Amino acid sequence: MVRRRAAMVPQEGFAELFDGIAANLGRAVRGKPGVVELALLCLVAEGHLLIEDVPGVGKTSLAKALATSIDCRWGRVQFTPDLLPSDVVGSTVWNRASGEFEFRAGAVFANLVLGDEINRASPKTQSALLEAMEERQVTVDGVTYALEPPFMVIATQNPIEHEGTYPLPRSQLDRFLMQVSMGYPARESEVEILAAEGAAEVIDTLEPVATAKDVVQMIDSARAIHVAPALQGYLVDLAETTRRHPALSLGMSPRATLALQRVARARAAASGRAYVVPDDLKALAIPVLAHRLRLTPEAQMQGVRTTDVVEDVLRHVPVPTGSAGR
Repeated sequence: MVRRRAAMVPQEGFAELFDGIAANLGRAVRGKPGVVELALLCLVAEGHLLIEDVPGVGKTSLAKALATSIDCRWGRVQFTPDLLPSDVVGSTVWNRASGEFEFRAGAVFANLVLGDEINRASPKTQSALLEAMEERQVTVDGVTYALEPPFMVIATQNPIEHEGTYPLPRSQLDRFLMQVSMGYPARESEVEILAAEGAAEVIDTLEPVATAKDVVQMIDSARAIHVAPALQGYLVDLAETTRRHPALSLGMSPRATLALQRVARARAAASGRAYVVPDDLKALAIPVLAHRLRLTPEAQMQGVRTTDVVEDVLRHVPVPTGSAGR
């Protein structure tokens, strides 16, 4: 397939470009505009996305459609129990022709990396992603290699199969900016999927509507979005409330606070605003925070969910009002 290069878009065209990519994704991922929006916000906020759901609801399709919509390099890693860390990050091998060692890059050396069924790999292999996700670099045999921006890991996992899986450790979960669930499609969307069966795959007909350079410009624009001191105080109040919440043994870390601020900036830019409002933070709190929190054993026995705790915290922490929110 011949790829056409999209025209460069000025910074003030952030919202238009964002909507264009979202519309392209919507052609392949039917009836899930909310999930599509969150995936794009995660990309623009320089984060990584964990999609947890049952098989067959479009997790892999979302990742492939996003990679296809942007003219950039992408890689895929099928996580299995026998996968080695070197398969992910690369290795140094001896080149007999040149008489020296040379580095052969792994699948992580791409702009968008799909990690399919990440919880099927051993903890050692899962940890191979930690440095790449946090520092945008990989160290092999004492040599550090930088990863080109933009860089995003989209990982999928199945929550109902536990045989042959390894739960992601907290340190790994914390590297994911968001965790989302695809959910089943609405009736109308599922009818459309059935009607299209037998025709050419929509993903195969998608063309890029943006370049990697466009995405980098969008990232820079999002960084410049204003967050009022009152809203930053609100973020800290949210964090402190989770740390004192009786249902939690582990609350928000400073990394979680920074993550929520970053993605709120991206949402403001996508809405055409130069500043964050409280609704940005509240709308994104669950996908950004819920997977980072740990319930107490008592709360787990009572059937409490981390999403319930986030909603409770949002209800009880006062929201800045008026010009203080800007």
